[in-house]
Amino acid sequence: MSEFLHPTQISISDFDYILPDEQIALFPLLQRDQSKLLVLKQGNLLEDCFSNLPNHLEQDDLLLFNNTKVIRARLLFTKETGSTIEIFCLEPIFPTPEIQLAFQTKGNSVWKCYVGNNKRWKETSLLKKLEINNQQVELKAERLKDVDDAWLIRFSWDEDLTLAQIIEAAGKIPLPPYIHRETNEADKERYQTIYAKHDGSVAAPTAGLHFTKKVMENLYSKRVQCDYLTLHVGAGTFKPVSTEKVGDHQMHAEQIIVKRSLVEQLIDVKRVIPVGTTSMRTLESLFWFGAKLKTKPLSFYTQLEVEQWDAYSFPDAAKVDPKDALMQLLKWMEEQESDEIHGYTRMMIAPGYQFRLAKGIITNFHQPKSTLLLLISAMIGNRWKEAYQYALEHNFRFLSYGDSCLFLP
Repeated sequence: MSEFLHPTQISISDFDYILPDEQIALFPLLQRDQSKLLVLKQGNLLEDCFSNLPNHLEQDDLLLFNNTKVIRARLLFTKETGSTIEIFCLEPIFPTPEIQLAFQTKGNSVWKCYVGNNKRWKETSLLKKLEINNQQVELKAERLKDVDDAWLIRFSWDEDLTLAQIIEAAGKIPLPPYIHRETNEADKERYQTIYAKHDGSVAAPTAGLHFTKKVMENLYSKRVQCDYLTLHVGAGTFKPVSTEKVGDHQMHAEQIIVKRSLVEQLIDVKRVIPVGTTSMRTLESLFWFGAKLKTKPLSFYTQLEVEQWDAYSFPDAAKVDPKDALMQLLKWMEEQESDEIHGYTRMMIAPGYQFRLAKGIITNFHQPKSTLLLLISAMIGNRWKEAYQYALEHNFRFLSYGDSCLFLP
C-alpha cells in the first residue's frame, strides 16, 4: 500500500477517482453556509449542513483561517488587430518579492506571469487604457525574458497610483481552470472569503468560502477560538501531479506571513484545526521553520523556508518537540526584531507525514491526482476513498465552489 512507502515513491495513480463533470460546481450556492458538510469524527461518517459546523467542534478548539485575498490577476490586452493577449500575474520580482509590499509599488513593477496567446505578441509593448478615480490612465506591459514556462513582465503606469489600484481597475478574478465559464459580477464577492484581508493570491482558500457572519458568531458563542495566518496561494495549487511517482513532481513556493501572537497561542492550545489545505501547510511549515532553527544556529538562516522534502529528510529536526519548535520561532522573531514571520514553503504533505500541530482539517473536495488529495490521505489514510465515494453517491458538489468536509481523525 502507498502509505507504507517513502512519499517520493508513492504512485499518483493510487489517488485517482472518477469525477463526473456534473458534480463539479460551476457556480456558488446562493447562501454560503448552506453547502453540505461531510464529517468524519470518532471513526464515523455523517452528513450535515455547513451552518451546523459549530456543533461538531469543542470549546477551546482553535480554527486557523487563511486571510489572503484573491487579486484580479488576469489582465487582458486587446491589440489593434482585435486579438487578445492574456497576462496572468503569478508573483512579484522587482522592486520587491514581498507580495503585500509589491501592491504598494508606484510607477512600475516586474512580475513573473503566464502569457496566453503569446505567439501573437509581436510588439515591444502592450497598452491598456483605464479609468481610475475619474482620470484616464495607461498601463504598459513589456516582456523582458522567459523563465521556465512563464515570462518576466514589466508593468508601468502613472506614478501617482499604486499597483493595487491598477490591478483592481485592470484585472479580472482568476477562476480555477476547471470552471469552464467567464467570471461574472457575483464572482467578485463569492470567490473571496468574508475575512479576506491581504492582497496576494491567484486562487481563493476555498474551504473558507463557506463561512458566514452567522457561522462565525456561533463559533464564538461556543467559545471556539478563531485566528488568522496568511499564505498567498499560487497557480501551482491547480497543477495536477502529471508524473507517476510523486517524487518527480515539483511543488511551487508560496509566501507565508504569521504574527507573533499566533505562535504564542499555539504553544498552549488544546486542538488546532486549519481551515483549508493552505492553512494546514502554513501551520505545519511553522513547525519545520522552528525545528530547523533548533538544529542549526539562528545565525545560519537568512530566510525561513521549507523545501519540498524537508519533512522527510531531516531526522534530527523531526525529533524536535512541537513546543520547542514554536519557542525557537519566538527567539527568531526577537533576534530579527519583528512581530511577524515572513517565509516560504514548498512543503509536500503526503501519506507517511506525521502531523506536528494540526489535529484535523476543514476542507473542500479535491481533484483526482492532486497534491491536495495527498494531504487529505496523510490526515485520514485510505478513508479518503470511503469519504469521496460517499460524497459522489450522495450528490455532493466538488472543487472550489463545492461542498465541504470536517475530518477529525
